[in-house]
Amino acid sequence: MAGRGRTLRGVLRAAASGGAASRCPGIPHSPPVQPARPFLIPASTGPSGHWERRVLGYSAEQMYELVANVGEYWLFVPWCSRSAVLSRCGQVLQAELEVGFPPVLERYVSEVFLGPQQIQAVSWDCRLFRRLETLWRFGPGLPGRTDTCMLDFSVSFEFRSALHARLAGLFLDEVAKRMVSAFEGRARALFGVQAALLSRPHTQAAGRAQG
Repeated sequence: MAGRGRTLRGVLRAAASGGAASRCPGIPHSPPVQPARPFLIPASTGPSGHWERRVLGYSAEQMYELVANVGEYWLFVPWCSRSAVLSRCGQVLQAELEVGFPPVLERYVSEVFLGPQQIQAVSWDCRLFRRLETLWRFGPGLPGRTDTCMLDFSVSFEFRSALHARLAGLFLDEVAKRMVSAFEGRARALFGVQAALLSRPHTQAAGRAQG
């Protein structure tokens, strides 16, 4: 279990992102959105989304470090062919990603907010999307087990085209599940085999929320 004791490398601190970002020239800062529930889907061209919860046999610090390392997404995230950090100011990153999955291909810049126990990435006015948002939350796992964590993942987006929105609805859940599984696989490669989870039948939940 090499790497089990790894923690954040000192650059990821539990700090609010708002104050740091507002002083950074060149970064159009908007406060991160923290919705009370993951998604609202009022119409076919409106926001669509998926949420997922898993208990993992890795610490919250390990998973935070993995998700925050946006520059390495191209190595393991499905359909991601490019990921590069363009700038960083405090706890706010600007990163460019190119993601392609049938039938769409999109290159976009994402504003990434590194919060104390969550990481949020938001993109506006992309070629295919009006808005694209992902949110990762890292909480305590099994009672008394610091080598486990509760991972909450949600993704929501609004296509410009009603056609793209309908097509995305056909494979959204599968794409989101594969993304989360890819991060789990990356954790295994970096930190070793997961710690044993005694309550595995109750460790996963997923769905598509609708308003």
